[in-house]
Amino acid sequence: MFNSVYLNELFEKTRERNSSQPEYLQAVEEFFESMDFIVCNDPKIEKNAIMERAIEPERTIKFRVTWVDDKNVVNVNRGYRIQFNSAIGPYKGGLRFHPSVNESILKFLGFEQTFKNALTGLPMGGGKGGSDFDPRGKSDNEIMRFCQNFMQELYRHLGPDTDVPAGDIGVGFREIGFLYGMYRKIKNENTGVLTGKGLSYGGSLVRKEATGYGVCYFVAEMLRVYRNDNFEGKKVIISGCGKVGMHAALKAQELGASVIAMSDINGYVHDENGLDLNIIKMLTEKAPEFSQKYLEYRPSAIYEDSPVRMWGVPCDIALPCATQNELPLDGAKKLVENGCFLVAEGANMPTTLDATKYLQHADILFAPGKAANAGGVAVSGLEMSQNAQHYPWTYAEVDQKLEFIMADIFKKVYTEARKYTDHRNLVVGANIAGFMRVYQAMLEQGIL
Repeated sequence: MFNSVYLNELFEKTRERNSSQPEYLQAVEEFFESMDFIVCNDPKIEKNAIMERAIEPERTIKFRVTWVDDKNVVNVNRGYRIQFNSAIGPYKGGLRFHPSVNESILKFLGFEQTFKNALTGLPMGGGKGGSDFDPRGKSDNEIMRFCQNFMQELYRHLGPDTDVPAGDIGVGFREIGFLYGMYRKIKNENTGVLTGKGLSYGGSLVRKEATGYGVCYFVAEMLRVYRNDNFEGKKVIISGCGKVGMHAALKAQELGASVIAMSDINGYVHDENGLDLNIIKMLTEKAPEFSQKYLEYRPSAIYEDSPVRMWGVPCDIALPCATQNELPLDGAKKLVENGCFLVAEGANMPTTLDATKYLQHADILFAPGKAANAGGVAVSGLEMSQNAQHYPWTYAEVDQKLEFIMADIFKKVYTEARKYTDHRNLVVGANIAGFMRVYQAMLEQGIL
């Protein structure tokens, strides 16, 4: 599988030890493909068991969350926190509340987060957490009670210099508020221990827009460097209409593109003349399912009840911004057939491994999520800085810093890609650039 005997043996051992965790193994396999370019030329990696340590979480926390719903029924969910790597700073990564949450998905996300955070240049390690609790259909009081009980266990593992969670799927401003309120009550202190907070109690401007905006800033650099081009006049399709997809759409439109298709969990809408993002934004304020309702406002649009078919819509740029493995091989083939020349991941590994390889072999410009969607955690890091200073920055200041960070990430990734392989292979570039920072820190701190 890999050129390195060391990596082959280690991956086989990892596969045996984690045979029931396909998402995690997918992330490790993709990472090892990039590490194949460097391990044979650096014996210190194997001698110091860097790879063995890098792929194993420093700590896995699993706990029970008991809460009472509005019908006075006792419910029990599972809670998790994967503290993956703290070599360059406190653990940093979101909390996800969704029925699909399990240890495999969170290990995959925490592993990816470690190198994504390293790419930002900020002092943040990698972690991820969450629960199989589903906030959909729950009242505000039920969500509050769940969050409070979740935090009653998690608080003992957090701290501004230890572990600083943020939001993710199912965890927005409301949930962060409930979580932070309970943490503050238990600890009797106001510290920057959660990011994505409301502006009234220590949150940062641009945080909700950050991941979507960041994807577009990264794509803008790709267009400039590879094509001497920009967003002007480009046709864009976007999967997902949560805070990532919605804000990616708004920023792409602001930069001159036309967003012609967007999807939700039920299907997608398509309008060759461009979607009305104001309508979609209005429809998604209370729930992310908008596609069927959109036709009530724009009956000329086309609706299909299968979100995966959206990848067959002819476009210039595709931004998968919903969830992992949403862009399969068939979807990648459709994109290539219909003239798409750039794919950038706004979600965490939304493109399957075989689809990624197909796009690269077809010479499609491809931006991996650990680089392209780092804007969210970058602004989370900026929120931590503001909390530490007890001083908020303006919208323009934060947005300018975000744009600079995303441009800098592209520069790092592009440089490593040119050094080790094809300059267009940003997957290898991102993995190596992120790894080298974590590797150096691990090496200098000894065997831990």
